[in-house]
Amino acid sequence: MFKKIYIPILLLAGLLMSCNDGFEELNTDPNRPKEITPGVMLGQLQYKIINSTVNASRNFTHELMQVDAPRASAGGGGLHRYLVNPGAGVWTNFYTYLSDIQDIYVIADKLNENNYKAISLIYKSWSYSILTDLYGDVPYSQATKALEGNFKPTFDKQKDIYIQILKDLQTANSLLDDTKALTYGGDMLYSANALSGGKNPGILKWKKFCNSLRLRLLMRVLKRDGEVNAKEQITSILADPAANPVFTANSDEAIFRYPGTFPFFNPFYNARQVDWRDGNYFTKFFIGKMNQINDPRRAVWATQVKSGTENVYQGIESGYPTTLEYPVGSNSSYSDGLKTLPQLGVMMTLAEVEFIKAELALKGFTTGSTPEKHYESGISASMIQWGASMPSGFTKQPGVLYDANASADNQLEQIMLQKYYAYFFVDYQSWFEKRRTGYPVLPRGAGIPAENKFPSRVPYPTYLQSLNPEALKTAVTSMGGDNSDIKVWWDQ
Repeated sequence: MFKKIYIPILLLAGLLMSCNDGFEELNTDPNRPKEITPGVMLGQLQYKIINSTVNASRNFTHELMQVDAPRASAGGGGLHRYLVNPGAGVWTNFYTYLSDIQDIYVIADKLNENNYKAISLIYKSWSYSILTDLYGDVPYSQATKALEGNFKPTFDKQKDIYIQILKDLQTANSLLDDTKALTYGGDMLYSANALSGGKNPGILKWKKFCNSLRLRLLMRVLKRDGEVNAKEQITSILADPAANPVFTANSDEAIFRYPGTFPFFNPFYNARQVDWRDGNYFTKFFIGKMNQINDPRRAVWATQVKSGTENVYQGIESGYPTTLEYPVGSNSSYSDGLKTLPQLGVMMTLAEVEFIKAELALKGFTTGSTPEKHYESGISASMIQWGASMPSGFTKQPGVLYDANASADNQLEQIMLQKYYAYFFVDYQSWFEKRRTGYPVLPRGAGIPAENKFPSRVPYPTYLQSLNPEALKTAVTSMGGDNSDIKVWWDQ
């Protein structure tokens, strides 16, 4: 009896052993990387993180900054009425991506890959600048340390965060080496994956992005010069363009160009019409000013509607009374062409750099040109970026013509209005810049309650009250509260 049972067991064991022979080899995906490299992580990070900011610009900034407004808003809330709810989405997404950014840096450091280290520092600085400009004090020095057991990081002061990210950008600028390729590839922003004639043109573009971003952030803290050596750093960048190059051509721009192949589609690729344009229309402020000057970007950005026998661009009020509701299809909204437009993944542009230089020249910095010339170059760069043909004499017409004899404040207002249009689909930057300069001057809708002030920040996510209550309480106390009226450090 024992033998009858034992023999089949031996046969089964032998069969299992023979079946297992070569099992690992047969079940290994040859297309899956065997080890994590900076290149494996970089492209996916670039795609995911830009999707977050593109969605933020469309769903947050455009309504708050009167680019668009909802067709109906009976509940009394809404960004167009200056009601800002605690922001969890960007907080959760960005801290997830910052963990990936830190991993890229650590892996690149072990592999002695300085270009990847520099790229990770640029993404880190860009990401944290957005987070801190949204919320104020945020976890920084102790963030992304969950593997070390730190699940409740303290919140760093915005001043300290700015000082460090500006240092990190200087470090990134020094690390970038345009004589080397990205060993493991993966770069979908500038394709800095290979050399061309002994040089890496993509790495040079990374260098330009790095220093252009430094200029953006230095402008933001210029009011706090003395606490941060902003003037000194700006002067240093402008004085040595060879060591600190910035954008000088549209081809330099930090724009993630969607390939249009799976899975790298524009995030609005499959958006239904009801979600894409039937629920929101461009405002009278936004489209009306473009109508006054026959701005050619309208054809790229907006739909037309019938007015009598003519096709026109037409907008709605922002901050309107709750009793008002606009009929479907009666006003201009987002062009369907934007849903498949490759260049919608905007991080920073040549136009922004030119407007920064226009403001700097107005403040007396040596930029190599006049405020007027930089202003006109900024408008031209934005047209080229969006594929719009600028008519001859466009910048010399009333409503666009730069008035160099106006007061410094009026000249700044002109610069910032055009910068506002150049920020179309650029994360939260137009809101940050309005907080910094006061421009553009936005009309206040009749339906905005008197107690609602134009917001200065986003309140912290409510889930932090249970996940990290002690650190949150300390930050809120330090900032003087946790509502949208509290000004961040550089805005005080």
